[in-house]
Amino acid sequence: MIRLEDRKSPFGIVTIFRRVQSGAVIYDQFGSSQSEADRNGVSLASYIHAIYDLILQARAQTVLMIGCGGGTLGTMLARAGCKVTIVDVNPDAFILARRYFGLPEEVVCHVEDGQDFLAAGASRFDAIVLDAFHGDHIPPHLRSREFFKIARARLDQLGCLFANVHVRDDQDGTPGQMAECASDVWTDVRLLDSPGWTNRNAIVMAGNVQQLHSPTLVIPPLGLAEELAHELDAMKFRNLA
Repeated sequence: MIRLEDRKSPFGIVTIFRRVQSGAVIYDQFGSSQSEADRNGVSLASYIHAIYDLILQARAQTVLMIGCGGGTLGTMLARAGCKVTIVDVNPDAFILARRYFGLPEEVVCHVEDGQDFLAAGASRFDAIVLDAFHGDHIPPHLRSREFFKIARARLDQLGCLFANVHVRDDQDGTPGQMAECASDVWTDVRLLDSPGWTNRNAIVMAGNVQQLHSPTLVIPPLGLAEELAHELDAMKFRNLA
């Protein structure tokens, strides 16, 4: 891999790498990949493709993303015609996303805490995506009942919330706990997960989500299409209990 940039941000050093053979670009922070995209800006993370398909199924036109990284989901949604707003506490994330990952200029970016942004604003969204981490943990206030109440108030009547959750293994109760907390606010809450896989991503979704089906690979990236399709096929809706 080639190191393209080390950037000192208010939240630690972010390193951008490029894979020599494929040209894929990696956003690395805290020693782990926060985003990876092929040379066309298409994500190489299966959970990003899952959320992308779910948002398309929900026919969302206005999308708020809390958490940027390389901004790959925002890039893909903007190309699909969605009006995308991204909120992140790290201003350097937006600079790097535009410089290396092709985040379009029409994507509106705000340097702010996600909950504060929701609480202070009046705009409503068709979908809200929570993908904000400190290391491998979602900040506690962004997985609280109070956050979900504020998020619901900023969704349109048929809007949906999608939260990416890192899961260590089948003994990790984080996704179930988040789904239970969301159930205090929404009637319809679902959990998309890949039981048996370690260090995986699950998606907690709430709102108008009962009609959504298991996601498939809509935009095959260069090089990893077969692997990502396999990972998406492993994601199943499971009981919350």
